[in-house]
Amino acid sequence: MANLGFFQLLRKNKELIPLIGFVGLAAGGALTASLYSLCTKSDVIVNKSGNPEPWENVNPNQAQKLISIKQEWKSIEELEKVKKMMK
Repeated sequence: MANLGFFQLLRKNKELIPLIGFVGLAAGGALTASLYSLCTKSDVIVNKSGNPEPWENVNPNQAQKLISIKQEWKSIEELEKVKKMMK
């Protein structure tokens, strides 16, 4: 059985065909989801040298999650003080 080719194995064990189909579909979905996140989400950083602090460019009114229930953004006073001290 170890010497059989892939298609010969599928021809001999037809019950593996749906299993391979579902695993392939799951792998394709995972690849598609990761590429979607890489290209459209602002929290994924590809170019680290272009902008060292990309989180400051995020629109607080735009939802960053798949589901955001009652999302409110409030600035943190301590963080604002630190930003002013760093400038």
